[in-house]
Amino acid sequence: MSKSRLKSREQEESKTERTDACPECGGLVVHDEEHSEKVCADCGLVVEEEGIDRGPEWRAFDSQEKDEKSRVGAPTTNMMHDKGLSTNIDWRNKDAYGNSLGSRQRQKMQRLRKWNERFRTRDAKERNLKQALGEIDRMASAVGLPDNVRETASVIYRRALEEDLLPGRSIEGVSTSCVYAAARQAGVPRSLDEINDVSRVDKDEIARTYRYVIRELGLEVKPADPASYVPRFSSSLELSDESQHRARELLENAKEKGVHSGKSPVGLAAAAVYAAALLTNEKTTQAKVSEVADISEVTIRNRYHELLEAEDSIPV
Repeated sequence: MSKSRLKSREQEESKTERTDACPECGGLVVHDEEHSEKVCADCGLVVEEEGIDRGPEWRAFDSQEKDEKSRVGAPTTNMMHDKGLSTNIDWRNKDAYGNSLGSRQRQKMQRLRKWNERFRTRDAKERNLKQALGEIDRMASAVGLPDNVRETASVIYRRALEEDLLPGRSIEGVSTSCVYAAARQAGVPRSLDEINDVSRVDKDEIARTYRYVIRELGLEVKPADPASYVPRFSSSLELSDESQHRARELLENAKEKGVHSGKSPVGLAAAAVYAAALLTNEKTTQAKVSEVADISEVTIRNRYHELLEAEDSIPV
């Protein structure tokens, strides 16, 4: 075989091996999805055109417009017992145009709703899960928890149900403890009194079930940081950003001095908010802070003096 023929054969083999190389300059070939072309990133040569465009035929200029034009359904979620994969039949007896249905159509839709409900909850386990997730959503909404916390609480309850932790305990008690644990894990804790106010079980059962669930499931729940309560309390009392910043400084100083050890984080946060409001010349009272934080005025006074004593620059 001649040298020229051997050289041309080697070139053809190298071209076959490097299918992503530009035939003109040897640069990298990239895919332009907008124009459905393969283009060299270095010299701009169009290597291939009129390919199959797998994108949508519509355009969107922001995320909201993109969501409105999307043809897929809602994403799966753990907040529903069937993860949102089933059909929901609207309770309003109206058609797609908003017109009221006739009597026969209403009876038909009522039968369909009944059978749809029966198919969605086929056994006792699914009925249990449906009731519990409804309770979790109700309580999380009542105390103002975001969707990610509700999702986490739902996952914790599903784990408890799978590991057979429910016998001997109420659905309401376990679901309440899941909400409390999820809120603490997400860094947006709610006090036990706040959770108890929206729950259908008493405080002792919530605390007992919460300890049982985190122990059996091996959940890592760090102690609540008092500073995480400050924004919510300050917002409810309509205090300034300066006051919030001062409250955080008081809590940081108390943590360095070890004053926070063994104290309720809610009580410390409430006292810090009250002290910061006084230090920044903003009007508030212990009664208002007590109402917002759902803690006694005596606790606020005790923690208030401890925080000020820990602050070296402030004479008491």
